[in-house]
Amino acid sequence: MAVIPGATTDSGMQRVRLAPLVAIAGCLLVVAALAVPYLLFETAPGTTIDLYYGSGAVNPLVAGGLAFVATLVLTAGREERTDPLLAAGVGLALGVFVFLIALAWALTVPDDVYVAISASSLGKQHRWLVALVALVPSVASAWWARTLGVL
Repeated sequence: MAVIPGATTDSGMQRVRLAPLVAIAGCLLVVAALAVPYLLFETAPGTTIDLYYGSGAVNPLVAGGLAFVATLVLTAGREERTDPLLAAGVGLALGVFVFLIALAWALTVPDDVYVAISASSLGKQHRWLVALVALVPSVASAWWARTLGVL
């Protein structure tokens, strides 16, 4: 088992284990948030969901793919199958990209597209929820990197 800076006490070790767990949960929340329209609304090719995800500056499903990769990296680092310092850095970088992609998409989706998905508040607020949830992996990865003494 590698000696991790800042983790000499039991409470320090708990913090080292909690931060990547929060980052992993955040990544899974991003994937789940992106899946919500597919679960609740019509999903045939050419429907409003395809238009919704394809009409922004960048498709947010790219952020979902990066979040999935970040989940694998963070899990490997947390379980010490890879260097935790490296995993925290890669998790932070991927988390920042996940957030930036989700934010760019949320800011550039035309109003008429997201209103067409649903008249409910979920349809109107979904893109902002995705952007907010996408912030969790980068913040938690930064917390982990700071706990390890990288930042």
